[in-house]
Amino acid sequence: MSTYTIKKYQKEDYSLWNDFIDNSKNGTFLFNRDFMEYHSDRFVDFSLLVFNNSTLIAVFPANIKNEAVYSHQGLTYGGIILKKSIGGEKVRNILSEIIKFLDSYKVRNLFVKTIPIFYNKKPTNEFTFFLLEHRGKIYRRDLNLAIDYSLPSSIHKSKLKHYEKRKDIGFEIQEVNDFSGFWNSVLIPRLKEKHNVKPVHTLQEIHLLKKKFPESIKQFVISLDKEVLAGITIFKSEGVVKSQYGAVTDKGEQYRALDFLFISLIDKYRKEGYRFFDMGTVTENNFGLLKQKEELGCEIYTQDFYELVV
Repeated sequence: MSTYTIKKYQKEDYSLWNDFIDNSKNGTFLFNRDFMEYHSDRFVDFSLLVFNNSTLIAVFPANIKNEAVYSHQGLTYGGIILKKSIGGEKVRNILSEIIKFLDSYKVRNLFVKTIPIFYNKKPTNEFTFFLLEHRGKIYRRDLNLAIDYSLPSSIHKSKLKHYEKRKDIGFEIQEVNDFSGFWNSVLIPRLKEKHNVKPVHTLQEIHLLKKKFPESIKQFVISLDKEVLAGITIFKSEGVVKSQYGAVTDKGEQYRALDFLFISLIDKYRKEGYRFFDMGTVTENNFGLLKQKEELGCEIYTQDFYELVV
């Protein structure tokens, strides 16, 4: 008789879930229920809790759509979040039990987007190994650009040259709690102009998340003569800083204000002892963006996406 029990997340599991995320080997604040549920109106939640006897050993943040279950589509990354001390055989059993559970709900496909490896507090390679054992297939692989702070800085000399030239022109860098100026004057118009898209988070949503996670979400702006030229929104997890949004005005481009802000923040978080600075993914052969991030000192990692037929 199986000692494993799986249940769908319910509101009464709120504290149990969040405590587990805080003490897991690969969880971040994105998996906190307060973060996951800011856009609950857009997704049908199908998150799972996995127990061995009565001990919670894994959770799976997820949503369901038609006959498919996804690593939560409202999050940047996902997969199975594991207890810190867990053996490979248990992970294999967990995945097998999840597949049986999904089958009982007539789910036909499971889609998993993995967590970039530098977020893990301990390696979690066993999970992807057993995904392949269950005939899971990689259907997509993105380039993920990040700076490894354990290595010497490799910011391109031309960027450092421009940075040094602009140190004395009067730039002012501020951390602000009100995201309105950056969102309305820089981010929204630039995304509209460049890509005809909107930020993933509305202004109301980012303010709500900032209120819920004041130490994990930070907004920095760079100004000249009181005019905001660029900004970067930071998401901080344990040991990892992520530039969630970065945008610059036309005038800011002329002054290379976004590069100046990036280099300043990269230096700031290196001094504060962080392990990685994550600059997100590059897709669709956008080699200009790839080069820009590499010149800021990033190395290439990958984020894999799996499909498993249940």
